[in-house]
Amino acid sequence: MPFTPYHFGPAGLLGYIFRKWIDLPVFVLANLVVDVEVMLVNFMGFGRPFHRYSHTFLIGTAVGAVWGFVAYLGLPLLGRLMKKIRISYQTNAFKMIISGILGVWLHVLIDGIYHYDVRPFWPMRKNYLWRLLSHNQVKWICIICLGVCPSN
Repeated sequence: MPFTPYHFGPAGLLGYIFRKWIDLPVFVLANLVVDVEVMLVNFMGFGRPFHRYSHTFLIGTAVGAVWGFVAYLGLPLLGRLMKKIRISYQTNAFKMIISGILGVWLHVLIDGIYHYDVRPFWPMRKNYLWRLLSHNQVKWICIICLGVCPSN
């Protein structure tokens, strides 16, 4: 589901539930980071498939770890932003890197169910997740997750 807010529902809800162990902003934003590949493939005219290597658990792990580390490097800025919006924020490099990885994995899981061209278990070609749920079921689950996310 590139360019959609659907991923924010499950990421926000799971991030909130497990906020003691994961970094919520890194976890949620990992769902955007992984779609940079889709945007590049689409806008640069590389053709199909749109979902390539970052939409695999293997390469996605590296993407998530790099994202978590980059976020860690930006921690002073992120800390100031969280303070400005009055959200208590304490984290560390390990938590941020793990959160990046888990956020990408969640994205790969959702897209693996939703998109035929995702190969989550690459280098294996078969997508065992494809159509475990219908498109509408995936969308409704994402919307419901967003709806039950606490606002504070």
